[in-house]
Amino acid sequence: MTVQSTATPPLGAAKKRNFRSQEATVGLLFILPSLIGFVIFYAIPAVRGIFISLSDWDLLTPAEFVGLANYSKLLKDPTFWNSLKVTFYYVLLNIPVQTILALVIAVMMSRLTKSIIIRAIIILPWLMPSVVVGLLWLWLMDPTIGIINEALRALGLGTVPFLNLPKTAMPSIALINIWQYVGYTALLVFAGLQAIPGSVYEAAQIDGASEGQMFWKVTIPLLRPVLVFVLVTSVIGSFQIFDTVAITTKGGPINATKVLNFYIYEQAFTRFNMGYATAISMVLFLILIFVSIIQMRLMRAGESDM
Repeated sequence: MTVQSTATPPLGAAKKRNFRSQEATVGLLFILPSLIGFVIFYAIPAVRGIFISLSDWDLLTPAEFVGLANYSKLLKDPTFWNSLKVTFYYVLLNIPVQTILALVIAVMMSRLTKSIIIRAIIILPWLMPSVVVGLLWLWLMDPTIGIINEALRALGLGTVPFLNLPKTAMPSIALINIWQYVGYTALLVFAGLQAIPGSVYEAAQIDGASEGQMFWKVTIPLLRPVLVFVLVTSVIGSFQIFDTVAITTKGGPINATKVLNFYIYEQAFTRFNMGYATAISMVLFLILIFVSIIQMRLMRAGESDM
């Protein structure tokens, strides 16, 4: 006759499982407020937006289901394609210049000064509301009384209506936003520089590496996680530009600055084509997801060289 005995798990393993369960519970409690906010203000509106994009709705009468008619209309809309092209043009103007300037400023702060006052001055434009920044630069670039054109006239260079010419309007918008956000981006890069151990540079110096070699072979690879975050968030923010355009050019001249977000606003709250505007928003959402995935894949966001 054989006696079967049931093995009991070790006491230490049971305690470990209980501890992990408690940790998970505490973690969920910490993220619960953010999770509730995400569901209420992002997830539910996003799902509802899908249904609105499949309907014809003017905000005043009940929505009428039209299927993919809004998306079919979008494919044949020359203004939509122009807005998409203008948005990409703005991103290509804004991101490279902003990122390079931020990197230069961050390296200069790391090498020359770590003063809190300097950092506060650099981030000050980012703390200003976008409406205030737009109004400020609208006045500075004014062809009649703007300080910039006054300086150009004093130098005998004539007047340049920066925001009134199709060729200069979008570069001027990009300049305004670079001025506003480059300080914030520089501080993010500066924080990444502070996380790089000094021993890495000392080892590179012992191996005979020059300043340029250390920058490209040590600093840039170790900054990759920070640069991925900066580039992904900057590109998403650039695709969503609205405030500066609405304050300065209102999409003009001749649709030269009519970016996607401004076109969405125009369709939704000027022409009351809420279904069509939501369809454009869904397309913009898919573009942002695609661009973000491509960026993270190309820059190997999940890896670290530290």
